[in-house]
Amino acid sequence: MTDRVVLAGASGFIGAALRESFEGRGATITTIGRGGADVRWGDAAGIRRAVDGADLVVNLAGKSVNCRYDAANRREIFRSRLDTTRELADAIAGSEHPPPLWLNASTATIYRHAEDRPMTESTGEIGEGFSVNVATSWEEAFFDRNLPGTRRVALRMAIVLGDGSALRPLLALARWGLGGPQLDGRWPATKARLAAGTYHRFRARGGRQRFSWVHLDDVVAIVHFLREHPELDGPVNVVAPGATDNRTLMRTVRRAVGRPLGLPAFRWMLELGTAVLRTETELVLKSRWVAPERLEQAGYAFLYREHEPAIRAIVAATGR
Repeated sequence: MTDRVVLAGASGFIGAALRESFEGRGATITTIGRGGADVRWGDAAGIRRAVDGADLVVNLAGKSVNCRYDAANRREIFRSRLDTTRELADAIAGSEHPPPLWLNASTATIYRHAEDRPMTESTGEIGEGFSVNVATSWEEAFFDRNLPGTRRVALRMAIVLGDGSALRPLLALARWGLGGPQLDGRWPATKARLAAGTYHRFRARGGRQRFSWVHLDDVVAIVHFLREHPELDGPVNVVAPGATDNRTLMRTVRRAVGRPLGLPAFRWMLELGTAVLRTETELVLKSRWVAPERLEQAGYAFLYREHEPAIRAIVAATGR
């Protein structure tokens, strides 16, 4: 029997890989999106028909956080996650044959800045600020409805490495001789950024902010693994066991592209650069140390446990 999979956010980096994997297994895919999809957001009847009788629903929809956190972008980051999640919840609640499994994207950024120990699902501490508020509100919208016929898993994903991911600009910096560590430091706060929760406080020194990641191939494999393990529901950390730090990461990136040296980027450089590029320093300066406790307890075997072979494999596959 052919699987029916509903995939929201199929045009993105992760969604495209999932779609290819499911189609390779003979599944029938129905996409939901803003444009070029089988069903558009806002079409309540169409979304309900799509999820009714489906074997799996995967929602990856949401505006990229790689942007400047001004008021308009903050609203859209929230809206694009909460509204789409609620639309799917309404559709599943109103379906005659609800899907047995719904996987919804979340983020490992939900945990606090951590330099002392890894954050797991059982012992992790929720952080504070704008990004954390997005994550907690997203999961609240996901788990809020009573959907007794549907198992739900929130995918608390770390930074996903692959061709087209956050790794691409790091590789480019290394090739240009700028592949040193990103160094935190003191920077003045404004009342507006403090009120919005978007100001990054100086904590990690010397490029020792932790970097948790997961290879794209593992994300795809974990989705299939979750289908086979009904004991897994609620939040699941989708992250490789081998967390590293920024200094070590950038040294590995330099080696992968054959550049032995790289200039470091100090906080003032990062603040000026991210303002020009319309992004945020938090994306590289927050210490994210997350561990895949539940996946490992369930027996998932990671394809890439350490960052160096993962990065070398990506560079070799892209031919760049």
